[in-house]
Amino acid sequence: MDYLYHPFPAKRHTVFAKKGMVATSQPLAAQAGLEILRNGGNAIDAAIATAAALTVVEPTSNGIGGDAFALIWTKDKIHGLNASGPAPQSISAEELRTKGYEKMPMHGVIPVTVPGVPAAWAALSEKFGKLPLKEVLLPAIRYAEEGYPLTPILGKYWKLAYHKFKTSFTSEEFTSWFETFAPNGKVPEVGEMWNSPCHAKTLRTIGESNARDFYEGKIADQIDTFMKKHGGYLSKSDLLSYKPQWVEPISVNYRGYDVWEIPPNGQGMVALMALNVYKNLEKPKWQCADTIHQQIEAMKVAFMDGQAFITEPEEMPISVEYLLSEEYAKKRSITIKDEASNPEPYDLPKGGTVYLAAADEEGNMISYIQSNYMGFGSGIVIPDTGIALQNRGHDFSLDESHPNVLKPGKRTYHTIIPGFLSKDGKAVGPFGVMGGYMQPQGHFQVVTNTVDFLLNPQATLDMPRWHWLKGKTVQVEPEFPNYLVQSLVRKGHTIQVTTDGGSFGRGQIIWRNAETGVLQGGTESRTDGAIAAW
Repeated sequence: MDYLYHPFPAKRHTVFAKKGMVATSQPLAAQAGLEILRNGGNAIDAAIATAAALTVVEPTSNGIGGDAFALIWTKDKIHGLNASGPAPQSISAEELRTKGYEKMPMHGVIPVTVPGVPAAWAALSEKFGKLPLKEVLLPAIRYAEEGYPLTPILGKYWKLAYHKFKTSFTSEEFTSWFETFAPNGKVPEVGEMWNSPCHAKTLRTIGESNARDFYEGKIADQIDTFMKKHGGYLSKSDLLSYKPQWVEPISVNYRGYDVWEIPPNGQGMVALMALNVYKNLEKPKWQCADTIHQQIEAMKVAFMDGQAFITEPEEMPISVEYLLSEEYAKKRSITIKDEASNPEPYDLPKGGTVYLAAADEEGNMISYIQSNYMGFGSGIVIPDTGIALQNRGHDFSLDESHPNVLKPGKRTYHTIIPGFLSKDGKAVGPFGVMGGYMQPQGHFQVVTNTVDFLLNPQATLDMPRWHWLKGKTVQVEPEFPNYLVQSLVRKGHTIQVTTDGGSFGRGQIIWRNAETGVLQGGTESRTDGAIAAW
């Protein structure tokens, strides 16, 4: 693939390498993956090592108690892993309504669902890895035992969470969060060391047992005991019955490139629906208000339908196949006019997620994402384990008529999505943009900037982004050209210029040259992103 120059002053430059590459949001985690590559592991081993390290060196966005998804390219075939966990068997919408809840709470023990992250690591290692899981987790264990200094963006979000939590997390079940992440009543500052020996012990147990202990052993007992004590619903029986799911990835063809996502319950198909609708509109023009307007409107259409229909596949009122069909795309593209539309608004919360991409010289590539959701997740940390549990159940509806209504053993609409690009049956590479409901919007912008405007990976990530919130409201970054802002306003959009970089997601890209095998990667300038390569 040939690329144009970088259209804006480069914040970073595209990295090139041949033997292997890891791109993620934290330098130490990227180095953990590279260490495993140098020790004889493949891209999948490197991804697991990086993911495990991220639970230590970026706990503001993910943890052992979260969920994960992956797209793996190996031997010219793509595989999908859905390691999102279901609601506990003892919880239901009726149960919570009886207790006076009108909607799912955001924090505490109630929105905790079965964690999928440890099972994801074990499944990936067993199916595709070259090294034992216990060896792959060693860099993460070392960071947890010895400690590491906080990086700037990490420190920023850690402090914001602490100041928020110290006024709202006042009951006993949150005590362990403060003991773990604010030891001695003080949040660690940027450049200060932080370690978590309990986290290291848990990682070592997961590695030695191939994650079985987490779901059926001592760790499962600790989770069960804590939940029973504090009125939670997650139990050891829920953990015992959990298995991650290997799935067939879904795709659409966008101007000659196949764009791959994980099927529902994930929201990846929102990006695919938007691309399918958008390609039926006028040919895109560089930095043109009409083009940006059509992109936003195509995303609105996709989100309206995604929010209405995406849940467990068997409970969706409209099939995935139809929503990704050319017939559907053409019908929806006709509804897009020259003025901003005002669809039914959705309350779109921010997310807390990490994304990574990895590749090796054998041709293996992986797009991997894991999350605790909304930063630190539920605020629940299991004592003496370092396990911060997710609050993914917050996305369930308590309305019995809604497709995403809370039911025992059901997985909710899921925001975290890995992406992958291929062309003519050959891998181009993994990409992803984390950040709650920004994620499909980020995927859409990565693909259009890459395919339509031939931007290199770093230029693609550095491009000023837009983020549709609801109705006619769209956020843009300060670098977004003013003439485009003014033109979009004239088309009826309400534009908010914001300096909150977290609103626009954080992405990583690795592309492979099909002829030479040379890798080229871009990392996120909106966070402490890094690429480790050799």
